Amino acid sequence: MKTYQPSRSPCPIGRAARVLGDRWVLLILREAFFGAERFEDFIEPLGINRAALTSRLAILQEAGLMVREPPEGKRARYMLTERAKALTPMYREMADWGAQHLFGEDEAPTDWATKVS
Repeated sequence: MKTYQPSRSPCPIGRAARVLGDRWVLLILREAFFGAERFEDFIEPLGINRAALTSRLAILQEAGLMVREPPEGKRARYMLTERAKALTPMYREMADWGAQHLFGEDEAPTDWATKVS
């Protein structure tokens, strides 16, 4: 299982990449921005296996981007912290960039702004 090891890089982009550089982390956070909270809420839209989701949620908790309520037991909710919510402008920019540069003329990207809860 993957674990979180904070970067010691003097570069802030390098440190951010340590946490956000994993494809699943970006997509898990995206789903949380869209309103997902329960473990099962992440499985279907992401197509992620349970072990990968478990390890990435643990990484997000260790990095201070998500909290688990209750900390132990079943039926937990995974919620974005203020640290994670501070990523909203970056997600908006990423969504805008992707919409402008990665879709064909006959494709319609998801509107990020209408999906964020």
